[in-house]
Amino acid sequence: MSSLVLSAPGKVLLAGGYLVLDPAYSGVVVSTSSRFYTVITPGINNRIVVRSPQFINATWSYSWSISSPSSVVVSQVESPEASKNKFVHLALQKTLSLALEARGPAELERALGAGLDITIVGDNDFYSQQDQLKSRNLPVSLASLAEIPPFSPTGVELADVAKTGLGSSAALITSLVTALLVQAGLIAPDQLASASARRLAHNVAQFVHCLAQGKVGSGFDVSAAAFGSQFYTRFSPAVLQPLMDDSSGSQSLLSVLAPENQAWDLTVTPFTLPPRTRLLLADIHAGSNTPLLVSKVLKWRAENSAVAHSVWTALDQCNTSLGQTLARLTELYDRDEYAYVETVRWAAGLQPRQWLANPNMPQAQSTCLEVFYEAHLLTEQIRSKMREMGKLSGVEIEPEKQTQLLDASVSMAGVIGGGVPGAGGFDAVWLLVCEPPEDTPGLPPLPRIERLWQGFAGVAPLLAQESKAQGVTLERLDDVPGLAAVVNAEARV
Repeated sequence: MSSLVLSAPGKVLLAGGYLVLDPAYSGVVVSTSSRFYTVITPGINNRIVVRSPQFINATWSYSWSISSPSSVVVSQVESPEASKNKFVHLALQKTLSLALEARGPAELERALGAGLDITIVGDNDFYSQQDQLKSRNLPVSLASLAEIPPFSPTGVELADVAKTGLGSSAALITSLVTALLVQAGLIAPDQLASASARRLAHNVAQFVHCLAQGKVGSGFDVSAAAFGSQFYTRFSPAVLQPLMDDSSGSQSLLSVLAPENQAWDLTVTPFTLPPRTRLLLADIHAGSNTPLLVSKVLKWRAENSAVAHSVWTALDQCNTSLGQTLARLTELYDRDEYAYVETVRWAAGLQPRQWLANPNMPQAQSTCLEVFYEAHLLTEQIRSKMREMGKLSGVEIEPEKQTQLLDASVSMAGVIGGGVPGAGGFDAVWLLVCEPPEDTPGLPPLPRIERLWQGFAGVAPLLAQESKAQGVTLERLDDVPGLAAVVNAEARV
């Protein structure tokens, strides 16, 4: 049985929380190694059956009908136990409608065949695994998390799952939409890496995600899922307004979503974290209502424009400088790898405030170290400004418990910096940590941080790192550990 497999990464907004809602400002977005996978296999009975086996009651069956050369209707097949999934339904409806418009009824019928079986799963990191660790009597550690089987069942319905804030809905939609675009022939499998194909996948996923949420958001999460780590400046919301306002479905999808449409004015500049650094994320097992946080901050901004402008301008300067500083570290590695690696080796064993204390350090290493320290200072300045904005707006952007955790973490040897990602709250924290060579004396930073976090109730690391694959990716079923087993198990149900 042939399978089409697409994956898309989660995200972490290191810098740019709230500001990325405004096209005047940019954000630093890292895509994660934790990914969502969509697997499409031939189906039967002229049905599109979508399964999310990590959840209870998460199977949705749909029929389709092509009522005219320009209209396809996707309807959920009702059953007593059937739940609703607006994200999946809209992804099917809008992507198939686009395929009909672009390729015609005969090609759409060919692509759908006798039906499709679709399995959607996300890496464990998208959902809190702390209950799993307790049930297995495992300590809270990265090694323990690696023992949990891939795509582990959550034991709850989708609405009740504890998320970790990695952008699960954006990664899910991007993987599903892209898989459908490939299945329908709008993207050739061997062309997925092209700019045009990624733009199409991005535009369609962005539209579906906004429609499902009922508003046009900043879009950085979908952009990270489509393109990978980046400096991101949002698109003008006006590009999607004709489709968002089109309740009759008469508006051409292709004219708006086509990659050639210049109204998509987002700016995506590829970015990677510096060599020999590791992104480390903490699951707080709490979560926040991000839309509520955002609405409160935007209300404060509208009512206090002068003060808000001052805070946002200062934050933007820090955010931009952090992105430039991290990029400069990569340039220093490319210029003198030996000096850079020796700098990481030195920094890994000392607290940031001790980094510049060696007057006898060779010039090349001293230069590297100054840039590492600049990155540390910038992350602390960003945290300070975010706390200030939280205090002024009455929003817990960096709650006290997060402050305690971060203060303890960023003062440890080998930790470059950290913060609360995105809109903040209780979703997670991130750290950027030195990864010295294995022959470096002493305990590396990572196990020291794990030990520290074990002293904080309800805090656990995530396995996620920065994604090595940039954005949405075509996969082989057997190359993804555990994926074939979960798909085959679903096929036998």
